[in-house]
Amino acid sequence: MTSTVPNAGRRALCPKCERSQSTCICQWIRHTANQVEVLILQHPLEVGHAKGTGKLLQNSLRYCTLVVGEDFDPAALRALLFDPNAHTKSGPVSPALLYPTSDDRKKTDTTAMQEDSSTGIPINRLVVLDGTWRKSRKMLYCNPLLQALPRVALTDMPATRYTIRKAHRSDQLSTLEATCQALMQLEDNQEKYLPLLNAFDGFVHQQQAYVDAYSHQRHPSESSQETGLLS
Repeated sequence: MTSTVPNAGRRALCPKCERSQSTCICQWIRHTANQVEVLILQHPLEVGHAKGTGKLLQNSLRYCTLVVGEDFDPAALRALLFDPNAHTKSGPVSPALLYPTSDDRKKTDTTAMQEDSSTGIPINRLVVLDGTWRKSRKMLYCNPLLQALPRVALTDMPATRYTIRKAHRSDQLSTLEATCQALMQLEDNQEKYLPLLNAFDGFVHQQQAYVDAYSHQRHPSESSQETGLLS
């Protein structure tokens, strides 16, 4: 892997995490051999976001694909959802969407288990929407294929470790946390994902340090009060 040669006036980027070398997050990568594939559909506004967790998740999971978009071409999205690839073992692909249940879906259409109840095939591709709640709802609305997928809904989750972004509730998790929790559920293996979740704490502390330093530069006398205003 070769390093990026910066152009004039541009910062050198880490070729792996695609962040500036001074804010590289590669030290928090924990290589994890997930059994269930992960497909991350990342909203364009999340690309390059300093507080985003999608790239760290992609670089940590062995079987993970990240695609950027909002309103996907149906044929291209169908291929992402159902086409077999090198990550998939023999047999049909059975995707499920990591998303909360809602009143507009019948309970019989919603799964929070290890199999697609309509086919009996074990879920082997977890689809994750990487964006704010507002943006993920827009992505779901724009793509009927996503609406039709069985869902993996998380319940009784621990409080988020993701303290650098605002959340309406303490159990609203980051993309990385939610995906790890879903994989724990689908694979019935919690220990496998603990190293990544523990490393995530380091990522959060690193980003918080940048926020604190930036706040101090702007308002030295008020820096201790400003961090809670950032989302």
